[in-house]
Parts: sequence; structure tokens; C-alpha cells
Amino acid sequence: MRIALGLSYRGLSYLGWQSQPSGHTVQDRLEAALARFIGAPLRVACAGRTDAGVHALQQVVHFDSPVVREPFSWVRGVNAFLPPDIAVRWAQEVGGAFHAQKSAQSRRYRYVLHQAAVRPALLQGLVGWTHLSLDADAMRASAALLLGTHDFSAFRASSCQARTPVKTLLAVDIARQGDMWMVDFEANAFLHHMVRNIMGCLIAVGSGSRDPQWLQHVLISRTRSLAAPTFMPDGLYFLGPRYPSQWGLPEPADDRPILVT
Repeated sequence: MRIALGLSYRGLSYLGWQSQPSGHTVQDRLEAALARFIGAPLRVACAGRTDAGVHALQQVVHFDSPVVREPFSWVRGVNAFLPPDIAVRWAQEVGGAFHAQKSAQSRRYRYVLHQAAVRPALLQGLVGWTHLSLDADAMRASAALLLGTHDFSAFRASSCQARTPVKTLLAVDIARQGDMWMVDFEANAFLHHMVRNIMGCLIAVGSGSRDPQWLQHVLISRTRSLAAPTFMPDGLYFLGPRYPSQWGLPEPADDRPILVT
């Protein structure tokens, strides 16, 4: 039977999602917990890989299980073998045609940014940080220039393995709560470091060091060196994928990371 799991994790202690020889990734920890729970090794496929230091509110994975368990048993049983910073939130049986990555219509990320004169000690690793004052209207005007289907090579990491740099950015929403900024991104898919590279550019625009129209020139250039440096991973959260309603899976997490300063 094919099972889909939704899980959340804090990425601070891991070398990203994807399995590595060191065994110190989220995928490695999850597969080890699943193997202990069912007594047999198996591999999982995820909706979207995350880098070292990046968090997830709803990563979705699927796997083919040789045993039958109730959904609540998958949740409680696997969580019993997971470290405290990784948790299965839900489990659901899905048809064999379902694929956590290929069946997704879009994916969502949120960047949480702390604007303050001094870097946040208690929130270290959970939020990005800037001491610069930011103009929300300038950032929104700049972000609007990226919406639609484009070649996003200017925001692509050199190590990116995507087959094409052409992606469709569906939405960029910018909100502020006190000293916290929350920037939400939704696209059909993302390139490696795409969100963090765009964030670096939005901060450059918001701080006034670049004009909002500059971001369009960067996009058209398709040249990575013309964009801002890759911003820190600390405040990046994978909210999760969206799937067609036929699968009956929960929507991407929308509970904002409310972080007390």
C-alpha cells in the first residue's frame, strides 16, 4: 500500500533533506524511524528538498509499505522513533499513481525576517535578520515584476540540478507584524536557492540600495552575478505542496511561525 505522510521539522541540526553518506539529514532520520517501526528498510520520496538550516511546516513524502497500519498508527508509531525536532503530522493511504513530487501542482515557502538593530539571540536559526529599515511598498512593487512564467536563471544556484530554469511564480505576499516580516512565495516549482536569492534582492530594494525596477533587469539578464548575494537560510520555511483535490490530502500549512521577540 502507498502511504503519504505530512511532517514538520526544524532544520538547524540537519544537512538538509536529502540523504547523505553521513546519515545526518531529515530523510535519513525519517527512513531510520520507518524501518524501526515496520521492521524493514524502505525509501521515501519527498515533495521538495530543503537545504541545511531550512525548516518545514508540511513536507510531504510517500512510500510503498509492505505492511498495513492504520493512519494514526503511522503517526504515533513513527514519531516514537524520531528525534524531537522532526514530527509526522498526518498519514493517509493514497493510490499507486500518487507521487509526492510529481503530483504536486505548486509549492509554498515562507521567509520570516526579523528587522532590528541587533541580531536576535533567542531566535537564532529560526529567523533571518537585517538591521536595515525596509520599504514594504517598494518590495511589493519589485516582487510583482517576477510574477508569471520566466527563466529564473539569475536566481539559480550553480549547483542546481533542475532540468529547466523556467518556472511559474504564482504569488509573492509581503506582510509585517511588528519587527517581523513574512514573505510568502508560491510557484509551480522552485530552483535551488531561488527563494533565498530573491529575498536578498527584495531586501536590497526595500533598503533603498536598489530601485524596484532593478529586479526586472536582473530577471531579464538571466545572470546570477547581477543579483544580490544568497540570503541566509535561517528564516526559510517550506509550507508544503498543493495537490489536486482528488487526493484528499491536507492543504499546505498556513499557521504562521509566530515568534516572540
